[in-house]
Amino acid sequence: MTEELAATPPGHEDDVAKLFCADGSLSQAVAGFNPRQSQTEMAKAIAHAIDARETLVAEAGTGTGKTFAYLVPALLWGGKVIVSTGTKNLQDQLFLRDIPTVRKALNVPVSVALLKGRANYVCHFHLERTQQNGRLTSRDDVGYLREIARFIKTTSTGDKAELAKVPETALIWNLVTSTRDTCLGAECQYYQDCFVMKARKEAQQADVVVVNHHLFFADVALKDTGVAELLPSANTVIFDEAHQLPETATLFFGETVSTSMVLELCRDVQAEGLAHARDGADWAKVAGSVDRAARDLRLTFPQDVVRLAINQIAASSPFFPALENLKEKLRDMIAVLEKQAERAETIEQCRVRAIEMEALLERWRAAEAPIDVASEDQGQVLWVEAFSSSLQLHRTPLSIAPIFNKQREGAARAWIFTSATLAVKNDFQHYTAQMGLNDALTCSWPSPFDYDKQALLYVPQNLPQPNSPDYTDAVIDAALPMIEASGGRCFFLCTTLRAVNRAAERLREEFAARGLGYPLMVQGEAGRTELLDRFRAAGNAVLIGSQSFWEGVDVRGDALSLVIIDKLPFAPPDDPVLAARIEAMERRGLNGFMHHQLPEAIINLKQGAGRLIRDETDRGVLMICDPRLISKPYGRRIWQSLPPFRRTRELDVAKAFFQSLELANLPDIPLHTSMEEGDGEAQD
Repeated sequence: MTEELAATPPGHEDDVAKLFCADGSLSQAVAGFNPRQSQTEMAKAIAHAIDARETLVAEAGTGTGKTFAYLVPALLWGGKVIVSTGTKNLQDQLFLRDIPTVRKALNVPVSVALLKGRANYVCHFHLERTQQNGRLTSRDDVGYLREIARFIKTTSTGDKAELAKVPETALIWNLVTSTRDTCLGAECQYYQDCFVMKARKEAQQADVVVVNHHLFFADVALKDTGVAELLPSANTVIFDEAHQLPETATLFFGETVSTSMVLELCRDVQAEGLAHARDGADWAKVAGSVDRAARDLRLTFPQDVVRLAINQIAASSPFFPALENLKEKLRDMIAVLEKQAERAETIEQCRVRAIEMEALLERWRAAEAPIDVASEDQGQVLWVEAFSSSLQLHRTPLSIAPIFNKQREGAARAWIFTSATLAVKNDFQHYTAQMGLNDALTCSWPSPFDYDKQALLYVPQNLPQPNSPDYTDAVIDAALPMIEASGGRCFFLCTTLRAVNRAAERLREEFAARGLGYPLMVQGEAGRTELLDRFRAAGNAVLIGSQSFWEGVDVRGDALSLVIIDKLPFAPPDDPVLAARIEAMERRGLNGFMHHQLPEAIINLKQGAGRLIRDETDRGVLMICDPRLISKPYGRRIWQSLPPFRRTRELDVAKAFFQSLELANLPDIPLHTSMEEGDGEAQD
C-alpha cells in the first residue's frame, strides 16, 4: 500500500478488523467471503476519513473488494450517505445486491433509496399523450407502448429498468418519459402520482442514497442556478468509478445547445399550438421559420463531422450570420407564444423553453470575448461540433477544479473517491489536480491477484507506427496467430470506430478463409448488454469494440482469455478542449503532453487492461500492439503503471501461454532493456 494517511481511530480500527476477519460478521453472513488484507486496510482508511470528515482518494486494484470496503464503514459510521456510481448497472447492483448483503451482515437498520435521472421513470402525462395522439408507425413501438401501459399499473417505482420486455434503447421511451424542459411540475394533473417526485421524496428521507455521476453533477449544476436541491444533504459522499468524474463534471459544468433541441421545440410548438390555440397563430409558419433557421445553421458546415474551436471558424463564415438569424427567429416565436401562453400550460412550457434556448445561444455568442487561457481556473472553450444531421454549440470550462471545490466548501463532510484506475505509477497528482482535491489524503492498494502466474503482457515486434495508413491491417496480421492460439475468447479493443469497422471487415475475411468458426461480434450490431451475453454464452467468440467496452465490462472464466488493444488511447488531437487545456498548461510552463495527455492515456489503458483478469482463477494474455510502448521514452512509464504481468515480445512465448499449465514455467523476456534506464519526456 502507498499512502499519505494518519492512523485510523483505535475504536474503528478494531471494529473494522473484527468485521473483516475470518470469523467476523462478513464471513458468517456472506457466502464465499474471504478476508483480504488490502480490503481491510482500505475499510480502515475510509472509516478514518468518515470520522475526520476528510477527503480520501483511494485506488484499489481489481479483486480488492472495494465495494464492501466502503459500504461497511459508510453504513456504520457515515451518517447520511450518498453513493455515486459511474453506470446505472452498478447503481442497480449496489441497491439490489451489495447494500442489502452488507446491511444484513452488519444488522444495521439503515434505509436505502435508489435515485436515477428523470428519463428513467415513466411519466403518466407523456404516456397518456402518446396513447392519445396515435402517431406511432412502428409495430414494435405499438407493442412496447402496450407493455408500458400495463407496467405503469403494477409498478411502484416506474423505473424502466424493471420492464425487461421493452429494450432500454427503444425510441418509445423518449415519448413516455419527461425531461427538465418538458416536465409540467406542480401544474401536472399527475403530480401526486409522479414517479420522479416519489423517488426524490424517498431519497430525501433515506439514510443512504444510491445515484449515478450524471445525476449527482446535474444536481450540482442545477443548484448553481437556484433550482431546488435534488439530493439530500449528506455527511458522507462516496464516488465509485471515480476516474469518470473529470469528464462527467466537465459535461455538466459546461453548457450545450443543439439544433436537435431547437427542432424538438419546433415540433412541440406546432403540436401544442394546434391542440390548444389553433386560431391563435399560423403554427406551421411560426415553427417552420425556426426549423429552417436551425437547419440552415447546420448546413454552414458541409462536412459530416466537424470539431472546431470558435477561433478556428473564419470571420467570413456563413456560420455567424446563420446563428444571428436563428436567434432572431426564436425571438419571433417567443413573441407569438407569449400571446397564447395562458391558453394551455404546455404552451407556456414551450415559451419558457424557447426563452432558455435563446438565452443559451446569446450566452454562447457573448462568451466569445477574448479570455486569458493562461488562467486555466477561469477559462472556457467555445467550440462547435457538427454531425450529419445536427450541430452543437459547446461552452466548456478549461478546469472543473474551482467549480467542484466550491461545491465542497459547504458543510464539513467526508468525500471518498475510489476506482481501480486513479494513479499513474502510484502518483495521484494528475487526478487530484483535475478535481481540485489538493487537500486529499491518498492511498493505493494493489490487486491481490497473482498476476505473475495469471497473465502475460505481449507486445508484438515489427509493427509500423500508428499513423501508418496500413496500421490496422498490420495489427490484424499480428493478432490472428494469437486469436487462433487462444481459441477465440478475445476482446479486440480499438481506439476509433474506423478501426472497429476495418478490424471487423478483415477478421470476417480471415475467419472465412481459414475456416475458423469463432463467432464475431461487433459494437453497434446490437446493444452492449446483448453482445456481452452472447459473448459469454458462445465461449469462443471474438468481440470488437471501442470505448464502451474498455471499462465497466466483467467477463470472468474461460470465455475471455485474450485482450488485444490496437493503440495507446491518446485523446484525438482535434479535440478543441484538449488543445485549449494543453495551451493553458504550456503558458504556465508545463509540458502538456507529460502532464495531461500521457496520464489520461495511462488511466484509460489501465481500464482496458483491467478487462482481462477479473478473479483468482482467470488466466490470459494482454496484447498491446502499439510500438510506442517500446520505442518512446515514455513507454516505460506506461507499462510500469499496468498490473505486474510477466512480459514478452516473442510470439512463440505468448502462444505457448495458452498451452502451459503454469506461467511460471515460461521465461520472462524483458520488453526492452533500454527502457530500464529512465522515463524520458519525448512525445510521439
